[in-house]
Amino acid sequence: MLDTGSRSPFSLSTADDERLSAQLGRAVERARRSGSAALATISLPLGAHVDPTAVVCASRRAGERWFAFEQPDRGRAALAGMGEALSLQAQGPERFATVAERWRRLSAAAVTDPSEDAGGGPVAVGGFAFAPAGGGSPHWAGFEPASLTVPEVALVRSDRGGHPAVRLTLAALAAPDDTCEELLAGLRRRVGELRSRELPLLDPSAVGRFQVSSAMPPEHYEASVARAVELIAAGEIEKIVLAREVQVHAPSAYDPAALMGVLREEFSSCFVFCIGRGEATLIAASPELLVRREGHRVSTLALAGSTRRSADPAVDDHLGEQLLRDEGYREEHAIVARRIERTLHPHAVWVAAAPEPALVKIANIQHLATPIRAQLAAPMDALELAGLMHPTPAVGGEPLSRAAPLIPALEGLDRGWYSGPVGWTDAAGDGEFCVALRCALLRGNVARCFAGNGIVAESHPAAELAETEVKLSALLPLLAG
Repeated sequence: MLDTGSRSPFSLSTADDERLSAQLGRAVERARRSGSAALATISLPLGAHVDPTAVVCASRRAGERWFAFEQPDRGRAALAGMGEALSLQAQGPERFATVAERWRRLSAAAVTDPSEDAGGGPVAVGGFAFAPAGGGSPHWAGFEPASLTVPEVALVRSDRGGHPAVRLTLAALAAPDDTCEELLAGLRRRVGELRSRELPLLDPSAVGRFQVSSAMPPEHYEASVARAVELIAAGEIEKIVLAREVQVHAPSAYDPAALMGVLREEFSSCFVFCIGRGEATLIAASPELLVRREGHRVSTLALAGSTRRSADPAVDDHLGEQLLRDEGYREEHAIVARRIERTLHPHAVWVAAAPEPALVKIANIQHLATPIRAQLAAPMDALELAGLMHPTPAVGGEPLSRAAPLIPALEGLDRGWYSGPVGWTDAAGDGEFCVALRCALLRGNVARCFAGNGIVAESHPAAELAETEVKLSALLPLLAG
């Protein structure tokens, strides 16, 4: 078991060091026999008190890839990783299938310890751009259209029957010309660099001026909504989602770790994540599950239609009831739910959806939501399912074939990973991906925030613009001082 005592925050025991050496030796032998690199992993238990995100934020090296992904209200589930044992990248319409096939081959051939219990073995983390070639703008550098990383160090916290457990997985890619000694020394250094300390606090009174501005004038968004309503009235499309970007220029560089600490406290029911690529970090508090795969069980969530919250409980309840009864929002929501069910049916023994949408309330907004579950008829891994489901009409449009080319033309922006899938998968093909909503791309002292709305026949430009302001209010107060 990994020692997390006070003198050495993390250190390998003699037995673990021997296990790791044996795994790396087998991987090197396999690589030399096959002529191609082999992945090796070892998983070790940690104390239940260990905070995976805090360890990664305190221990990551400057400029390296890092990842933190949590849903606090779901048993404090968390996965965090840093470093890069290997990366999988792709672009184009087949990007999901490409990385899924490469991951299956790599994970199936990985050298793992068969005696390890559930929760061990290799894991791949990352995400996908909204569009097949999205993220080409300079500010999205490092966020390829499809990009998964196997971290050198990954920490997973799960709740097993009410008993929290934390595991650490070390990973290395052995090439034919590597030596076991070199790989072992590298992972020993990584373990020696691990630190455990609380996330930093966000400065509540930053000195200097914050500047907030729309990337495009608000009038541009209203005109885009009006044009979309015209296309819907003409029968060209049924629904389309249009987004806008707001930029914040801060007096000093943002601290993603401090922001992560606030987000997971204030949005504990959401998927809260940070993804670091070079000098940039994508942060988010997303309410939307795209897909979760646990064996043959699949879970997803239709989420569309929203309104603001109120500090007055009576007013808040009234707003929620109005949302539940609003025909326009209900039809927008039904479009999303119907498409998800149609998408899953050909691949499932059964698909079950709640008969009526319910309200999901988070800190600043409430949504119409319908949980949907399915039982797979044949094996499909989490990456294949993410490719099948993305994009839902909640972030794209209906029908997608006609809405997709209209989205960038009307928006006038590069969404990058905004509204794309972000999450993780393991060697068994299980995993979960959320939709990157309520997110901001941080680069130095500049934050680019994104928010979008589903446009249907009853949409009004001014009201849609106001709704984007409600969604932006999830992050703007944190980013604009």
